[in-house]
Amino acid sequence: MIKINLLPARKPKRQAEPGMQPLLFGVGGLAAAGLLLFIFVDHPRRSELNDLSSENDDLQKEIAAKQAQLKGYTELKQAQDDAQKRADAINRLMAAKVVPANVLHELGEILTTSHLPTMTEDMAKKTGNGPESDPNKRFQLDWDPAHVWLTAFTDKQGAFKLEGGAQAESDVIQLSKRLAASVYFMEVTPSGGERVADTQSGQQYYKFTISGKVAY
Repeated sequence: MIKINLLPARKPKRQAEPGMQPLLFGVGGLAAAGLLLFIFVDHPRRSELNDLSSENDDLQKEIAAKQAQLKGYTELKQAQDDAQKRADAINRLMAAKVVPANVLHELGEILTTSHLPTMTEDMAKKTGNGPESDPNKRFQLDWDPAHVWLTAFTDKQGAFKLEGGAQAESDVIQLSKRLAASVYFMEVTPSGGERVADTQSGQQYYKFTISGKVAY
């Protein structure tokens, strides 16, 4: 009698191809290396970054607390500085007692290169280049006073008259602006001028007169 086996035959197990084994070992090695890298390198660095972030948060909180404690300090410091500046300006004015010697000294300062007249704080702002400056009072900082020379200065009961010569009319304007800015003089006005020739050299120059009042 012929027997027929209707059960499916078991397929023999497939053996790994010879070239697959090194590949599997390589993949496994990479996975192991990645795991070691995570454990010994990435994880510690992440932990360190977390610690630094936490320390930074604590530092920011400490800074905020300090700023809260110092609230209003900037305004108080500015007020103190402003008060000191006003006091210094008053002291300068009190020290600037107008006597003939001081007036002559002030004229010498005005006619000295790179020297400025004695001014109040308000006048210094008006003659400067800041937002509070006044174009009518501003003078040229690099002006050379050697372009001007004085021939006479008279003072009669507080009214003065200054006479001299200059290379150009613009030099007289610079001198007048410095006199007007000084705490020693008031109502400064260039009251006359003309082109003349020197009797010896024949050179032309500008003869001027400036009048005003001495601030006694």
